[in-house]
Amino acid sequence: MTLTAPAKPISPPRPPAVRRAWQKVSPYAYIAPFFTLFAAFGLFPLIYTAFVSLYRVELQTPGDMEWRGLDNYTALLSDEFFWTSLRNTFTIGVLSTVPQLVMALGLAHLLNYRLRGRTFLRTAMLLPYATSVAAATLVFAQLFGRDFGLINYVIGLVGIGPVDWQSGTVASQIAVSAIVIWRWTGYNALIYLAGMQSIPNELYEAAEMDGASRWRQFFHVTLPGLRPTIVFTVIVSTIGATQLFGEPLLFEGSISGGISHQYQTLGLYMYEQGWGFFHLGRAAAIAWVMFLLILVLVGVNALIARRRSRKEAGR
Repeated sequence: MTLTAPAKPISPPRPPAVRRAWQKVSPYAYIAPFFTLFAAFGLFPLIYTAFVSLYRVELQTPGDMEWRGLDNYTALLSDEFFWTSLRNTFTIGVLSTVPQLVMALGLAHLLNYRLRGRTFLRTAMLLPYATSVAAATLVFAQLFGRDFGLINYVIGLVGIGPVDWQSGTVASQIAVSAIVIWRWTGYNALIYLAGMQSIPNELYEAAEMDGASRWRQFFHVTLPGLRPTIVFTVIVSTIGATQLFGEPLLFEGSISGGISHQYQTLGLYMYEQGWGFFHLGRAAAIAWVMFLLILVLVGVNALIARRRSRKEAGR
């Protein structure tokens, strides 16, 4: 009897060294274009703006830079127009964000039902968002005209006198907020609609079997299921409100935000300092203040949402 050794399993041929190296490097090569563009047009401008904010730089002579340290930032704290623009940014943000998200939630709830022409209505929701901000603002400026505006004509039918929507502080901020609401309500409504359609129908069926009305289903099933989406829209709307620029600029065509800066936002104030008064260093400091303000507001929103989710998870 002859004994033979078992045959060794044939191992697959090893790929060449170049192929092995490419397998390791290829994932980074695929994402390299994004990070290259981000570094060139996102990270570098951010760092360079922080660098410029520490110098006195004029638009006419950008090469002549005089070291100022934190003087550009301290000068903002003593500028009353900075605090006015900060207050206007907050009030316009609240006036535009809260009604916008509430209306978007209601519209999404209606579109979530089986209605005729749902596809047309969903498409029509995006038309204001697709409209140019310049065209929309110019139309609204005519609607809110003091002498021949449609808004004053309508309120005049119920006995209210004409309102100067461009000179009054509260009136002008309401007018600017109306433009923002008109442009972004449909966009947020479609985001809410997508979130509603991801909620399992079994939850609604179980609530209906328990005798819950549609209102109770909305408050106890829809809203809890939409909480991550609502947090997302609140954060995005907060960022947009802090960066608001086009609507107040084109509403009256003034970089000062009205004759008494009554609707000048931080974005408009930065533009006025940089391209109206030619103080690029001051404008860079304002840009960094806006960036830090956005970080704080987003952090507060995220902290509130996290605490709320933990509180509900502990029940």
